[in-house]
Amino acid sequence: MPGRAPFLRTALLAAALLTATACGTTPEPDASPSGTATPSAAPSEEVAKAAGSVGGPGTACALPVSFSLAEGWEPETVEKPEDPDFAALVEQGPATIVCEAKSEGTSDIGFLRVWTAPKAPARATLTAFVKDDKSKALVLTDVKLGGTAAVEARYSVYSALEEEWRDGRSFAVETAKGTVVVELGGLDAEEEAVVAAYELAKSTFEVA
Repeated sequence: MPGRAPFLRTALLAAALLTATACGTTPEPDASPSGTATPSAAPSEEVAKAAGSVGGPGTACALPVSFSLAEGWEPETVEKPEDPDFAALVEQGPATIVCEAKSEGTSDIGFLRVWTAPKAPARATLTAFVKDDKSKALVLTDVKLGGTAAVEARYSVYSALEEEWRDGRSFAVETAKGTVVVELGGLDAEEEAVVAAYELAKSTFEVA
């Protein structure tokens, strides 16, 4: 299943690091909210140029939504592993990852992951999705994406790889085929070019 390999490599690395943490080789982070840990609301000043799309007919992922991808970003389908021991790696809260676009053609390390969940209010789904990760300082904002009501989340998420708190952001929309969550992540998720790719996805987002 070629579509799942990049994601599973990342997930398996994270799982190994979390196991090391449990064994005492990595200090457990302070999970209490902190004023300094609250993500900045300042948008990226860089504007990404669209060079492709995902979710529509003929694209790499069949989704109930679609949006544009920045130059150098490549999408691929993520299939759920048959082995139940690995199936949990593609699940977070009520959602399951179905597509991942990676910044492989750029100097940055970032990804946009698309998760689907059973049909439910976007706010409830997004809250459960974020809280199922090691996160804090969650702020939810009602937004309009392509004329559709949606919810955006800003928060701090703990990176086991870097052993530090990083800015996290994602958004969710309820569709007739279920609720969709789009998450920004990666080692360079706070870089302007990567944030700009996320903002491009938001500005071009449409429900099929």
